[in-house]
Amino acid sequence: MRGHSHKKIYINARFLGRHITGVERYATELVKALDSMISRGEIDAKQFSFVLLAPKDTKHELRLKHIQLRYVGYFTGHLWEQFELPFYTRGTLLINLCNTASLLKRNQIVTIHDAVVFGSPQAYSFMFRLWYQFLWKSLGVVAKTIITVSSFSEKELSKYCVKNSGKLQVIYEGKEHIFALNSNDKILEKYDLEDKRFVLAVSSLNPNKNFRSIVQAIALLSDINFDVAIAGGANPKIFCQLPIPFPSNIKYLGYVSDGELRALYEHASCFVYPSFYEGFGLPPLEAMACGCPVIVSNAASLPEVCDDAALYCDPNSPKDIAEKIVLLMNNTTLREDLRRKSLERAKLFSWEKCARETFAVIKKALF
Repeated sequence: MRGHSHKKIYINARFLGRHITGVERYATELVKALDSMISRGEIDAKQFSFVLLAPKDTKHELRLKHIQLRYVGYFTGHLWEQFELPFYTRGTLLINLCNTASLLKRNQIVTIHDAVVFGSPQAYSFMFRLWYQFLWKSLGVVAKTIITVSSFSEKELSKYCVKNSGKLQVIYEGKEHIFALNSNDKILEKYDLEDKRFVLAVSSLNPNKNFRSIVQAIALLSDINFDVAIAGGANPKIFCQLPIPFPSNIKYLGYVSDGELRALYEHASCFVYPSFYEGFGLPPLEAMACGCPVIVSNAASLPEVCDDAALYCDPNSPKDIAEKIVLLMNNTTLREDLRRKSLERAKLFSWEKCARETFAVIKKALF
């Protein structure tokens, strides 16, 4: 019977060669969750097999029990994805998890996480914007199904590049990865944060993350009895570019590992994330899963993900961000209420659920 014949499914593993950001995290955790479904028998290995296809220059590998990793082709990057990948996946379904896919293949599913190059184009160079606007509009036509990670992104994609709304499927992300590594409390000792109250923020070079407003909000805080810890890759020289004084209790942590980030989430009094544009918003969910109260912007997908488990701020107002920080830091009852709600809200999101719903979309595309 056709319905019980063996089906091979290819996964575009170009993401394995890139530095892990939110998009690559999604791809990694989803593939691992699909592999676990095979281990548990939720996916019948006799009926379905998954194969990761990656360019030959890929360095990173995943520890998987059932999903093979195969290196193919001679090109790298977009050239490999656009021209070689469709050749190696001809006649089979291809899954693409990180916003890009070949325009030469129709039998494929693509995850597009947001419509940021349309909704917030000023954050990107002209050529980057031009390529992705063309790519996403084209994929909206050629792909079988477009998965996205929030109802906000679904509306944005429908507005800009996926005219057939029946192709869109919303599947939320998960958060268990934050518990995969032990909490590394040494970061607290290193920066003298042990047994101290502190606000945590994550810096980023992406203008949409609104790090500049965090900087300005911190500068407005006076006579505070807590520290501010800034983790992430943005150059702290940005602080020096603004003609405003800064308190001495700001700690620049630089890049932190997953284990260190978990420790910061678990010990911070609150996490501040006033992003302008998010397709989903993984860092606030990670913080919530660790029981850390969050202050997020009232924009994009963040109210959808955080619901009543967050304190909301105006991302365009450093004054409002500063006021929300002071309010939360000075109100123990509010902090405990948000901590409790955060833990409950985070339970609704899991990579296992994400994988199950994604596999349902895959089966629908196969049969």
